[in-house]
Amino acid sequence: MSDKRPTKMAAPRDGGGDGSGTAVVTRPKAKTKKPSLYRVLLLNDDYTPMEFVIHVLERFFNKNREDATRVMLHVHHNGVGECGIFTYEVAETKVTQVMDFARRHQHPLQCVMEKK
Repeated sequence: MSDKRPTKMAAPRDGGGDGSGTAVVTRPKAKTKKPSLYRVLLLNDDYTPMEFVIHVLERFFNKNREDATRVMLHVHHNGVGECGIFTYEVAETKVTQVMDFARRHQHPLQCVMEKK
């Protein structure tokens, strides 16, 4: 017979016996929460050229010419228009990029974000 003994004994699976069995503790799986989304909006003004607004929509929001023109006209007629919906960090970056770009080109174009 061998001197070797198992270093750890397995507990009975049925939980019976003398009550000295081991129990498996499971942690509840953490559910990841979807990030909040934000709408990025352009506001109409009487000074920024329509062509500049189209350029902004194409450059910063990857709109094609047709979609950019449609959004620009919506902003022009309704006072505000949605450029896209993004997570907080992306929306904040896009607002900053648009505002900086407009200021560099001396246009008063306003871009804002709001929680969806």
